[in-house]
Amino acid sequence: MIKLFRLLITSFLTVLFFISCNSSTEKKENKKDPENINSKVDNSPRVTGIGGIFFLSVNPETTTSWYKDNLGLVMDDYGSAFEFRNANRPNEINYLRWSISNKEEYYKPSKKGFMINYRVQNIEAMVDNLKKNGVTVLDSITTYPYGKFVHLLDPEGNKIELWEPIDSFLTEMGGPTTK
Repeated sequence: MIKLFRLLITSFLTVLFFISCNSSTEKKENKKDPENINSKVDNSPRVTGIGGIFFLSVNPETTTSWYKDNLGLVMDDYGSAFEFRNANRPNEINYLRWSISNKEEYYKPSKKGFMINYRVQNIEAMVDNLKKNGVTVLDSITTYPYGKFVHLLDPEGNKIELWEPIDSFLTEMGGPTTK
């Protein structure tokens, strides 16, 4: 469990590092006119980033406090919302949810105490493709004001959550974020 916890933390910190990299390090040929960024929109069903990291804890309150007090995460009732900018639309704020829970049933049928949420586009077509490829899709797509969700299993039995976000809803809702 400690090794898994260390692996999750290392993975989480690596993701944060890449998210926070300074855009001034871009190569000159990658700089685009903001007005033309969306001129070639790719709507193919695919993962576009990490949407959340969720893991099991025996004592989520103590663990959450530890992260707040020692690592400076800004917390709300659901953990910490990390705010970042969309690479293709820099004026758009996107979010990554980090959360601890003691609800084992949330991670089932996986036997692991964690779940990764992937940000996706075109979730309906992605689920159709996954089913055609024989992937175990655990439920139907569920829609909320902040996006669409579905759960599946990878070949190792790890539960995965796919999220087609509506970040503007979360931005309008407001609240504390870790930046």
